[in-house]
Amino acid sequence: MAQTAVSIDANTFQFFARNPRGSKARPLEMEDVAAFISFCGSNDLSPLLVHAPYTLNPCAERQEVAEFARIAMQDDLARLGKMGVSLYNLHPGSHVGQGKEIGIEKTAAMLNELLDGSFAGTVLLETMSGQGSEIGGTFEEIREIIDLVEKKESVGVCLDTCHVFAAGYDIASDPDAVLTEFDRVIGLDRLCYVHLNDSMFGCGEHRDRHAAIGAGRIGLEGVQRIVSHPVLRTLPFCLETPHESMQEYADEIMLVRELTDAG
Repeated sequence: MAQTAVSIDANTFQFFARNPRGSKARPLEMEDVAAFISFCGSNDLSPLLVHAPYTLNPCAERQEVAEFARIAMQDDLARLGKMGVSLYNLHPGSHVGQGKEIGIEKTAAMLNELLDGSFAGTVLLETMSGQGSEIGGTFEEIREIIDLVEKKESVGVCLDTCHVFAAGYDIASDPDAVLTEFDRVIGLDRLCYVHLNDSMFGCGEHRDRHAAIGAGRIGLEGVQRIVSHPVLRTLPFCLETPHESMQEYADEIMLVRELTDAG
């Protein structure tokens, strides 16, 4: 992972600590971990972000699904400490008919159980598109989760540009207004990371479909406004765009840097 990131001229990256759609994770080989930490340090790869598996739903109605979420996240946080990674990205979950209030309460309850002081890093709640029964599709819902978490200092936010655009926040045309609203509701001090994606669908359509930079409804001008914005340009960005080759990601990284410099 780290070597691939260096090969495409990345200076940060996101990865999964286990199969993103699976359950069990392979035991860590501490020699490999030590080499990973050393390589990242030597190549200035920082900060790194671990993404929770897609199958992890902290507010699931079914007990076995909720229990998997608890066990997987607990294990992931323990592994992060050994890997020298301090940021863990979490989708707030889908209430699946229980209602948003119950979903918010369940997600906060799991965070309260797992943020027991043993994890020294920060769990990032990702902004969502509001598709289906997702929670986290509004800044208010993210805020409500944080309000219920006891160790608030251990919780931050990852802003996904495709998701917030799909949720109805026009970050393409007016990032100032979106970030002002984010600051009012959540606080910019909690914004730690950005998933930089274009969107296949329009603002407010609540459809989560990522597009390559400049190939979607946010567009190159919109992306330039985002990456060059004074609040955002100093934050780490991670591309989650649909490409088939590493060369396409290398080209996209170069494009984003050019847009940032020209902004």
